Amino acid sequence: MFELCQVGERSYYIECPAKVGVYRLNDTEVCLIDSGNDKDAGRKIRKILDERGWSLKYIVNTHSNADHIGGNKYLQQQTGCRIFACGMEAAFTNYPILEPSFLYGGYPCKDLKHKFLLAAESRAEDITNRDFPEDLQVIPLKGHFFDMIGIRTPDQVVFLADCVSSKSTLEKYQVSFIYDVGEYLKTLDFVEQMKAKIFVPAHAKATEDVKELTELNRRKVFEIGAGIQAALNTPMTFETLLKRLFDEYGLAMSFEQYALVGSTVRSYLSWLKDSGKIEVFFEDNFLMWKSCLP
Repeated sequence: MFELCQVGERSYYIECPAKVGVYRLNDTEVCLIDSGNDKDAGRKIRKILDERGWSLKYIVNTHSNADHIGGNKYLQQQTGCRIFACGMEAAFTNYPILEPSFLYGGYPCKDLKHKFLLAAESRAEDITNRDFPEDLQVIPLKGHFFDMIGIRTPDQVVFLADCVSSKSTLEKYQVSFIYDVGEYLKTLDFVEQMKAKIFVPAHAKATEDVKELTELNRRKVFEIGAGIQAALNTPMTFETLLKRLFDEYGLAMSFEQYALVGSTVRSYLSWLKDSGKIEVFFEDNFLMWKSCLP
């Protein structure tokens, strides 16, 4: 863990729970792609850079989930590096209370204000800033989160952030977090056609061929969507549906999982409703979901 792996002439990644990319801008300066999940990760990353005589000039955050921006504050304080993020991701990075608030759908209680959902504040600028490192190509990867991006380096290494997960990750978490299911499926179609020397997903092994991963993740989305639609042949409330999914997938309910999986299930419901596959009605002041199948 926290080993530096070279995948291109100037491109590397640090093996950790959410892989951190490293691009060498020149002989002495580097740009990170994400920063790990907390201050401790930031320390370990800085140690790796210091051992090689590299100074940190920039961090590019692919998106604002806490496990990707958690090292920002420490690294920015220690090095003075500039941080870039895209659109809504920059807002969430500057005001990280937005993540648990969004996931919960209101002001988050203390149970949701921990490092896995609430990163320390850092100062991020939008990727449209003219000082964004010109060597790096931004790749829109919407779906998992609001304005998530990937990065292509000049040596044809593509950092894919969270748009694909490994088989083991999907089997462990089952209902992996997705903000916009429709956009996520479009991103999978786009990534499947991409060419690169090597792809580096944050939560899967680096690979020369990403097609198997995209298909694996696509099948899981359709499996969950079909399961929700079938369950709603019997009309039920959101809470009843959520419990059913937790039971069927063998998931353990906690406040964190309620927020993460619950938010994702709501996104599936929006996708299915907008696709005309399910509908809602109100009964005894309950919002009820039901399948449109005859």
